[in-house]
Amino acid sequence: MSSDSEDYWRRNLGVCLFGSFSTVLAMTLMLPFLPIYVAQLGVSTHAAVVQWSGIAYGATFLTAGLTAPLWGHLGDRHGRKSMLLRASLGMAIVVSLMGLATNIWQLVGLRLLVGLAGGYSSGATILIALQTPRERSGWALGVLASGVMAGNLVGPLIGGALPPVIGIRATFLCSGFLIFVAFLATAWLVRETPRLGSAQKPQAKWAQVPQKNIVVSMLLTGLALMVANMSIEPIITVYVQTLVDDPAKVTFVAGLVMSAAALGSVLSASSLGKVADRIGHSTVIWLALGAAALLLIPQALVTASWQLIGLRFLMGLALGGLLPCISAVVRHNVPDGLVGTVMGYSLSFQFAGQVVGPLVGGFVGAHLGMRVVFFATSGLLLLVALFNWRVVARAAKDSRVPIRPI
Repeated sequence: MSSDSEDYWRRNLGVCLFGSFSTVLAMTLMLPFLPIYVAQLGVSTHAAVVQWSGIAYGATFLTAGLTAPLWGHLGDRHGRKSMLLRASLGMAIVVSLMGLATNIWQLVGLRLLVGLAGGYSSGATILIALQTPRERSGWALGVLASGVMAGNLVGPLIGGALPPVIGIRATFLCSGFLIFVAFLATAWLVRETPRLGSAQKPQAKWAQVPQKNIVVSMLLTGLALMVANMSIEPIITVYVQTLVDDPAKVTFVAGLVMSAAALGSVLSASSLGKVADRIGHSTVIWLALGAAALLLIPQALVTASWQLIGLRFLMGLALGGLLPCISAVVRHNVPDGLVGTVMGYSLSFQFAGQVVGPLVGGFVGAHLGMRVVFFATSGLLLLVALFNWRVVARAAKDSRVPIRPI
């Protein structure tokens, strides 16, 4: 690869890292103050505030999951940079408009619209996967994933600190401006150069995918990973109540527990990606899933909050590189003209996991006990680890020529 191309893919990575961070930050910014804003928009009773807050927050994931394959398909046809520009400009406008909402229906409508207009981080993942040299793809996707997870970590912190200073509506406007800066950086600095032929007129079909079972296993792995991650979320605060004597400290400790896993993932994503480039992405996937499954068992048996925080941090370290590795395996086993479409479906599976996970975790926790949720999630991750190992082993055995490490 020429030094000119080397500069471009690194610069693309830097811009996409900033853009993914800023757009994800905007998606999670409103978590701390969402019920307060809902009440300000005219929703009165406590039950109604809780209900509408859930509807408003989940609306974005609904439309994002439904439209992810469409944006991936259009990216295959018209270029990935155009999808980044569409997403960043659309989100900049819609997030700013959230600060101007006057009733709850407008807020929910705008949350639906931001999911429809979004997709920057997924488009960035596809662009980086295609533009980065194959031997550096795991590291590059890990760096990009760190930006996404950092946005998930920083967004709620800013959402809790900024509104008391400048107000909720001004917070939305500042967030929209940050995304607009990402739009300008993408327009001026990102350069899309097809690696093989013209990516603008793809001819690839699903029948041309040589290892379909591996691709399908990655879709299911992304779904199971999100179910496992999100199944714990509904019970964290209630579980912490059994570990903390002072009721005033429960929400603070619960926040630390949630942040610990995110911090571990931020720290490990790029390192695990680099390791995956050397030993194979599928190997890292099943090893990480197995490690996370084992770490979930002592989480069900802790007797102090600091033990849970430490174990969640270690689990975050184990899981940090999984999504980048899943993207890398898909990219390595799908023709260039089909990458966007398949990654779009991968994102839809992950969004489905984000919806199913809390429902399953809440149901199991309510009827069988909170500790059972950890044991059940551990079993799920272990089954997925064994499934991945089996699929890759069978693919290698059935292939007439040795398949490249994935």
